[in-house]
Amino acid sequence: MTDVDYTNNPLHGVGLNQLLTELVEHYGFEILFAYLNINCFKTNPSIKSSEKFLKKTPWAREKVELFYLYKFKNLPRVSSEQFSVTPRERIIPAHQKPGAPAELSLEDAELQREKSAKKASEFNKPKRPGKARRKPAEKRYQDAERPRRQSESSGGTDDDPWAKWRK
Repeated sequence: MTDVDYTNNPLHGVGLNQLLTELVEHYGFEILFAYLNINCFKTNPSIKSSEKFLKKTPWAREKVELFYLYKFKNLPRVSSEQFSVTPRERIIPAHQKPGAPAELSLEDAELQREKSAKKASEFNKPKRPGKARRKPAEKRYQDAERPRRQSESSGGTDDDPWAKWRK
């Protein structure tokens, strides 16, 4: 086991309940849902139910912890060495101190969502003009489920169960 000093991590010693309480008191459930898009902040929001959900789903907990570090504690972005490490295990350099919470609004959240959607749509565009795009997922599945010709489906013998898998 390695001896790592986590005293420079704002999440060290902070439980999920305390983290959620601080976020909800400062931002409220509506802003948390707008920025994080996690349903536990929209449908029947409470700290207890959100905590229960976040304990069961690591991806959502990590998303909330990142929000806590980089929006609420207003820390600068992480270095490339620490990028693949979970937020709980990250070591913040000693010269970086948590700042005042970022001022967030629902309008900013909507703008951020639009930017993300635009980026996602550009991701599927071909890089070069002559390069063709991949078929949408539903068409690929339709091709796989198309009826086979008689010679393909029979495979030659009726008593061999693996005949359909042979080429």
